Amino acid sequence: MDVIAQNPRSNDPVEMGIAAYLGEIIALRHDLHQYPELAFQELRTSKLVASRLSSWGYEVATGIAGTGIVATLRRGEGRKRIGIRADMDALPIEEASDLAYASSNPGAMHACGHDGHTSILLAAARYLAESGNFSGTLRLIFQPAEEIGAGARRMIAEGLFERFPVDTVFGLHNWPGVPAGQFGFVTGPAMASVDQAVIRIVGKGGHGAEPHRAVDPVLASASFITALQSVVSRNVDPQDMAVATVGSIHAGSASNVIPESVEMKLTMRAFSEQVRRLLQERIPALARAQAESFGAAADVHYRLGFPALVNHPKETAFARDVAYDALGLTAIEKDFRPRTASEDFAFMLQANPGSYLFVGNGDSAPLHSAHYDFNDAIIAPAARYWVRLAETFLTEDNG
Repeated sequence: MDVIAQNPRSNDPVEMGIAAYLGEIIALRHDLHQYPELAFQELRTSKLVASRLSSWGYEVATGIAGTGIVATLRRGEGRKRIGIRADMDALPIEEASDLAYASSNPGAMHACGHDGHTSILLAAARYLAESGNFSGTLRLIFQPAEEIGAGARRMIAEGLFERFPVDTVFGLHNWPGVPAGQFGFVTGPAMASVDQAVIRIVGKGGHGAEPHRAVDPVLASASFITALQSVVSRNVDPQDMAVATVGSIHAGSASNVIPESVEMKLTMRAFSEQVRRLLQERIPALARAQAESFGAAADVHYRLGFPALVNHPKETAFARDVAYDALGLTAIEKDFRPRTASEDFAFMLQANPGSYLFVGNGDSAPLHSAHYDFNDAIIAPAARYWVRLAETFLTEDNG
């Protein structure tokens, strides 16, 4: 545990206030980690979060997108409204840690730190309810189903921002490998879009000893996989980013039988809609052309996931300035670069101006690893940041 988190060395009232109940928040985080719940199944988590928020005086609306929550706190005569979002769901991963609070739900694990994100926002929520110095409306959004890219979209479709309007919205994600407590900011594209495709190459099965009597879909698939990288290297502008990955391929069951078909599953990522559309056009066309060149056929199902997460310049500059004022220049990672992972907070940034930032998790296992654990030492500085962000925005003189 970070010494600063337990024993503040400054007279900052926010730091001192959060430190007073930090132990409770850490215990809560461990509880959430021990009882993870998958997308749209966050019943226990949602109930626990709503109960805490209600006890602190928030107006709590539940049942949005099934298990989503919006907590509202109004203070003063200010007309400005800020939204801060945390995600709550876990991943379908069997935990392989030896933590005392390791998952007790088989096949589910908080391997991405959503237990930490929820705990950070709850720590900030308590301080803001008890001691927050602001005038305006605070909206805290606890979102389900981020891991499957469906929670934000469903909350928005169910009237999230019509029922609970905001002028701006913010979110954060922990990041392993970045020093613990260091904050990263990216203007513009910060995380990639993500789309998926299932491609089935259909040939003609036969005996492995007589390949001339068959149409080998395995050979056609191998040719497609090799040619696939030409889309990135020859169709995409070298100054843009694109990723095309074949993550799964299945065909046949015997070494001496040419199978009838091959099924491949792909994921595609990009930072721009132009590149995203290019991938959507070129990959199916390439699959069909490669298959036809071998006398086979390609059946392509291309499914759009969610867009690139694009941070708004004004709001990102504001968020960075708050970090500098509240935590100091040394708390900011100077050259934090966009990440090629994806995040459905992108939909919220399409609906409202705002920014998505990052906080270092230190030298931990990577995200989505069965050995990952959220770093409790970053709860206090991240909660302190949310408090300062909300208080700074919700002032009458802040344009």
